[in-house]
Amino acid sequence: MKFRLTLIFIGLFIVCNKTSFAQDMQGAVIFHIQSAHTAFPDTGRAKGHVYDKVLYTAVEHYRDSTVLIIAPKKLDAKKTVDLLFWFHGWRNYVDSAASFYQLTRQFIASHQNAVLILAETARNAPDSYGGKLENQGVFKALVGDVLNGLKTEKLIGKNCQPGHILLGGHSGAYRVMARIIQNGQMPIDEAILFDSLYGETEKYMAWVKADTAHRFIHLYTDHGGTVNESHNMVKLLTEEHLAFAETEESNLTAQSIKANRLLFIHSLHQHNDIICNPDNFLLFLDNSPFLKKMK
Repeated sequence: MKFRLTLIFIGLFIVCNKTSFAQDMQGAVIFHIQSAHTAFPDTGRAKGHVYDKVLYTAVEHYRDSTVLIIAPKKLDAKKTVDLLFWFHGWRNYVDSAASFYQLTRQFIASHQNAVLILAETARNAPDSYGGKLENQGVFKALVGDVLNGLKTEKLIGKNCQPGHILLGGHSGAYRVMARIIQNGQMPIDEAILFDSLYGETEKYMAWVKADTAHRFIHLYTDHGGTVNESHNMVKLLTEEHLAFAETEESNLTAQSIKANRLLFIHSLHQHNDIICNPDNFLLFLDNSPFLKKMK
């Protein structure tokens, strides 16, 4: 994955950095909690991680248990609340990802009656390892912590339960998302990958085969390193006689998103552009069958 990271910050600042790291936005309630059920700290990175002969220490990169929670001020969630968990890729952290990729802006602009959550993984490190979130039931406990945080802020009812759960992520997020689908002990309705299918394909395949309601979307580029695995998954779906659709990003429509539960989108944009240039995150939110607009 090294080759796709060299331009990450250049691309991010030019294309997507329309606001500062401050997560203040009209119409949103934005806050952080700490959770023992995020990726780190974890024994798998107790001594840090070496990548390309550089040591990324545990103290600097594998001790952050922050969860960023973004909710619309008009959220209506007394009995159930729909949750969208986003996982960032390499050399990022929750606040930088939310700002650089304009996730907060796009989420609030979608007017969804749901909550966006960014749980920290490897902070500012070239690492896809999902730490404790790869283990059985840890994601379920994280969902509980998020609900408790929302209740503390009086944003949801005291007996509110999780509704639909969607996963979204960019680049190195593929691994933690697949492990949550496999081991998280919570039903996942939709997975949206932005140039992120580097592996774990067998886990995604098992999940899409398990329930015809499960939705999988992958938007991939020519130079992000995901082309071969995208083609491999398409081949596997063909062999399993599972219906899917392929399209160019230039031909992508709201109808094509709604009509196809398994969708592969080829983009001519760069690896770091595909989330907010154009606003593809907003487009997918607007057309997910699992989310509802606020009244």
